[in-house]
Amino acid sequence: MAKDTFFRKKITLNADGKLISLATPKVMGIINITPDSFYATSRKPSVDEALQQAGKMLADGAAFLDIGAYSSRPGAVDISAAEETDRLLPIVEAIVTAFPDAVLSIDTFRAPVAEAAVKAGAHMINDISGGTLDADMFATVARLQVPYILMHMKGTPQNMVQMAQYDDVFNEVLDYFVNKYQQLKQLGVHDVIIDPGFGFAKNQQHNYALMKRLQDFDVLELPLLTGISRKKMVYGLLGSTAADALNGTTVLNTIALSKGANILRVHDVKEAVEAVRVWGMCQ
Repeated sequence: MAKDTFFRKKITLNADGKLISLATPKVMGIINITPDSFYATSRKPSVDEALQQAGKMLADGAAFLDIGAYSSRPGAVDISAAEETDRLLPIVEAIVTAFPDAVLSIDTFRAPVAEAAVKAGAHMINDISGGTLDADMFATVARLQVPYILMHMKGTPQNMVQMAQYDDVFNEVLDYFVNKYQQLKQLGVHDVIIDPGFGFAKNQQHNYALMKRLQDFDVLELPLLTGISRKKMVYGLLGSTAADALNGTTVLNTIALSKGANILRVHDVKEAVEAVRVWGMCQ
């Protein structure tokens, strides 16, 4: 990206008083406390398993831990907000106690779940729906004053595959971000991170069209998160499986870094941190 664009782009986050610089890209480790997430190895439904995973990811260099209690894979079973909260809070509380310096992101599209998690010690919200599945989410984030990851998706996890229709996928996603960010700014949300939503209501062609133009999202001057870890856009292209998609993921993460990604959301923290270090030496 051009240097003048880089210095206009917002590259700091305030997570409960912790100032986090994104001048060097950071890695976010995924902790799925669900029984049915698409990548089986990432499932850590018990407190002990989640704590062990959190410790390993932090030791491997994760700057953030993203904890999700609702599976958003295509066709996933819908669960109630009460069940999502019951899954989530014991693990958030345990990680906050065991790793008080860890920065916790909560992967939820429900405002009450987000609020309960922040009250339990979480620091930021990662909303796959960009506020479309809960009309109270934007106002809740503004009131809590936490960083907010604004992702693009159409429909719901249950029907998003059928929603993968675009005339111009990049410009439609860009327009979505412009409109949503204006709403968030008007409400007083200060820290917004954008995520193009690879694989969410997007087919293979859409995913790679977005990747090719990833650097063009810099026009928004907002931090950029990419979540491509072991997804079908990797293993589908290579004719393999999620379990065999680490190499392809690392290649795609490196391409994302070269196109301006500030946060890599991944299952494999060590490899992503190494990718950032090697890429950084070439800048």
